Amino acid sequence: MPQIRLGVSLQPRWPLDDGAAALRAARHAEELGFDHVAVGNRLLDSGFGLDTDPLVLLSAVAGATTRLRLLTSVLVAPYYPALVLANQAATLDVVSGGRLILGVGTGWNPDEFDAVGVSARERGARTDDHLAAARALWTRRPADFDGPFTTLRAARLGVPPLTDGGPPVLVGGHSDAALRRVLRFGDGWYGTGADASEVADVRHRLRDLAGAEDTDRLTLASAAFLTPPGVPAAVPPPGRPLGGAAPSAESVADDLGRLAEAGLTVCTLWLPVAADHVGEAMEWVATQVAPRLA
Repeated sequence: MPQIRLGVSLQPRWPLDDGAAALRAARHAEELGFDHVAVGNRLLDSGFGLDTDPLVLLSAVAGATTRLRLLTSVLVAPYYPALVLANQAATLDVVSGGRLILGVGTGWNPDEFDAVGVSARERGARTDDHLAAARALWTRRPADFDGPFTTLRAARLGVPPLTDGGPPVLVGGHSDAALRRVLRFGDGWYGTGADASEVADVRHRLRDLAGAEDTDRLTLASAAFLTPPGVPAAVPPPGRPLGGAAPSAESVADDLGRLAEAGLTVCTLWLPVAADHVGEAMEWVATQVAPRLA
């Protein structure tokens, strides 16, 4: 069976009086052998999970770990001016020793777009502009760039990225526009709750849209929802749970196997459990599921 790299989303609502709880969970994930941890992007309280800036929290995780890869899942590119996005990502790439994976999306929350003074109608165009400008800043010193929202003249980024060409970029979304964005600006695709048939469909559509371009270079990744048996759920999963409504180690491993056969190589486990149960949930995956994938 093709190998699939498992990570964990640092998404539970951590106690406000214990700011280090997320860092302890990240260290535990590293000790258990997970590939990465992921942090989403919310500016306003969602009532759903950890509402932090992903680049800030992952910078702290970088200092608390040594091997774990750091995924923004996903960063809303239109919220950040292109130069700021490029510099912050390059900074985290450097201080983490090249462990950043920049998962990006166009966003959806109208309240947050209003709050940052960005038109939601421009989110796709701004995402394209910002990714193209960031790539220019990561690959050229000095960099010139002319886009609809960003203009650069002989710009030298404050810190060049450690990773050649900049951190790998995974682009989220299922639309044709999102998949074209993957081909133009990304190193891979990032989905949410995708099953094996959806992964296979995305893989096929990317090949069709690419024409003669080689798509084998692209990483296919997705978040998946999982509440391990015996661990109480804090909120309902927002999509089909991995392993079904009553998951077992066998059913979860079977689902992951089907995802791997369809072409998925990276899977982030979103655990809709209370903060107190995150360690228990991760241990179940590491001891009961992961050995079945070897």
